[in-house]
Amino acid sequence: MAKIHATALVDPKAQIDEGVEIGPYAVIGPQVRIGAGTRIGPHTVVEGRTTIGRDNHIYQFASIGAMPQDMSHGGEVTELVIGDRNTIREFCTFNTGTFKEQGVTRVGSDNWIMAYVHLAHDVVVGDHCVLANNATLAGHVHVGDWATIGGLTGVHQFVHIGAHAMIGFQGHVAQDVAPYMTVDGNPLTVRAVNLTGLRRRGFSNERIGIIRQMHKLLFRDGLTLEQSVQQIEALKADQAADTVADVQLMLDFLAAAKRGLVR
Repeated sequence: MAKIHATALVDPKAQIDEGVEIGPYAVIGPQVRIGAGTRIGPHTVVEGRTTIGRDNHIYQFASIGAMPQDMSHGGEVTELVIGDRNTIREFCTFNTGTFKEQGVTRVGSDNWIMAYVHLAHDVVVGDHCVLANNATLAGHVHVGDWATIGGLTGVHQFVHIGAHAMIGFQGHVAQDVAPYMTVDGNPLTVRAVNLTGLRRRGFSNERIGIIRQMHKLLFRDGLTLEQSVQQIEALKADQAADTVADVQLMLDFLAAAKRGLVR
């Protein structure tokens, strides 16, 4: 059975699975669904049409599923969907989506989200991401799997951050960040390939070598983006399947980029 503190206010319409723990003075709304093994800390508010998966730990004083901070939002019922095994620390604020996109703000699984992180409406965060303290993501931001966003970083609306990218401390991110890259500074600049992150995830020397070639073509050879894309496409020839997949991930990201690349 769920373990709900006597002072918590849980709407009888909320769907609470077995093994859920809800701490003192938490407030759970009628459209909320919480998966088995998830822990909700004291004084946390979970409201709106919010679905939370299994084995998450949401710490005290978080605001999960509040209406979007969008002046055009007319009170439509939109959603927040959170996956499994996420750690969400104190004072985080996650808003529901708007119908400017699909009406859903979405957080994947196995993410480490530190205190005071804000996810605005229609944000999409993948799996295995790290968002450090006070990272602030504006509306419609998309974050790929395994990305790391440094503390006190602000991300402009509609920006896309590629998989395995790393953004340094206090970044001002107003353009898209390519996969596999480390960016830092003010103005933001691509510094290098995120070698530490890739090695921790078991990337082989061959895969890292191809990623380094893509870095050189995009950011060091003085090519136009079109020229870089053509030469990156050519890297797929006679490569192993995982290396081809790495190149294709980059090509797909570049094809979808709309705000220009941080270079």
